[in-house]
Amino acid sequence: MIRRKLYLCAVLAALLSLSPAARAMAQLPDFTDLAERAGKAVVNISTVKTVSQKSFQFFNKPNQGHPFEEFFDQFEKFFGPHNMPPRKQNSLGSGFVISRDGYIVTNNHVIQDADKVTIKLQNNGHEFEAKVVGRDKETDLALLKIEAGKDLPVLEFGDSDKARVGEWVVAIGNPFGLGHTVTSGIISAKGRVIGAGPFDNFLQTDASINPGNSGGPLIDMNGRVIGINTAIVPGGEGIGFAIPSSMASKIIDQLKAGKKVQRGWLGVTIQNVDENAAKALGLKEPAGALVTSVIKNDPADKAGIKTSDVIIEVDGEPVADTGALLRSIAGMLPGHKTELTIWRDNKKIKLDVTLQERGDKAVAAADRTPESEESADEIGLSLRPVTKDAEARALGLDKPRGLVVTGVKPDSVAGQEGVRPGDVILEVNQRPVAGADQFRKIVDSDGKAKGAVMLLIKRQGRNIFITLPLEDKN
Repeated sequence: MIRRKLYLCAVLAALLSLSPAARAMAQLPDFTDLAERAGKAVVNISTVKTVSQKSFQFFNKPNQGHPFEEFFDQFEKFFGPHNMPPRKQNSLGSGFVISRDGYIVTNNHVIQDADKVTIKLQNNGHEFEAKVVGRDKETDLALLKIEAGKDLPVLEFGDSDKARVGEWVVAIGNPFGLGHTVTSGIISAKGRVIGAGPFDNFLQTDASINPGNSGGPLIDMNGRVIGINTAIVPGGEGIGFAIPSSMASKIIDQLKAGKKVQRGWLGVTIQNVDENAAKALGLKEPAGALVTSVIKNDPADKAGIKTSDVIIEVDGEPVADTGALLRSIAGMLPGHKTELTIWRDNKKIKLDVTLQERGDKAVAAADRTPESEESADEIGLSLRPVTKDAEARALGLDKPRGLVVTGVKPDSVAGQEGVRPGDVILEVNQRPVAGADQFRKIVDSDGKAKGAVMLLIKRQGRNIFITLPLEDKN
């Protein structure tokens, strides 16, 4: 008994003598069971597609009359486009099984334009030709189906919204054609916007992701898929991106049901609220989506939303910025009735909106026409009213209104904030303006009291807001 106590004391003393780094190593998770269990549902995807080849062209073909003109003509005749047939191109990617009867999730870019898609299972290496059930280009997701003739191991979606930065994750896939490779890391960040599409909201991870990992799962420690590995930063180390499961699962459910992917549509154009705009609008912090225009007869218009409203909540959930609003609305189905909280005239207003299906909307371009002008020297603008129908149409207006900017001092507040000649100022701090005197009065009173003045501008057929910081000299 005494010997056992002495042994335990020695072990405890040895552990305590370890450095903090060594003790941390002793606490690292073991991924072996997770990799073995989850890996069975991860598949390798190979595709074949037909690509056209560019014909041979001379960058400096001789001019007519050159001694070698005939030679070059004959060369192009024999080695030109008629002798460059399309070729087959192979590519590799990853995916994972989500149902025992053979439904498989991957990226759309993995199978895009493929003539043939082949799935290779991990556990026995059997290969099956896959059918493309559906795809969604905007979120880069695709759903495939194979007939394996037996139940397959599956992975289930987890809740990426509950995932926290710093949590351990595992990526499994087919990097560089090296089948079934397991890497580990943490969630480095959430809500990343990388310019991949209109609904960017990626999870960032330092688990190694390389070409060929696309479409594979990012798995939490409970063995659930919280992301679909999609993109990397070229030349970067430890920077990979995954589509969050909270978005992907909704899209996949629609594709599996054989439906066209539908998204809610509000019918507004929007921009972010910066600190100066927040001052001008009377908001406590720069948050929400500032409405720059409302499309006539679309849901927002029918609900009473107006230009210069700020959408700050959707169904009681705060809206951080334009991306958050876009994702929230797009995540709802057409016909859904949602409650928006907007900020207007220094107070909150709640409006019910019934969404329509999202579609592409176009805006017209505008030119500008010069004429006589007035000045607003303090902020560096030269202005004049828009008074003629023809000029209004050229500027993208439905009727003569507002003040056209005819000049901007480069070193002025307006110049530094991006106001351009040809812009039409429609409102100043949410008040319509028709003359330079009226413009100056609003700037001198309301603008200086708030420390900023917000301009609603029509530019090339589009409405935008530009906020100019002001100093109160009183």
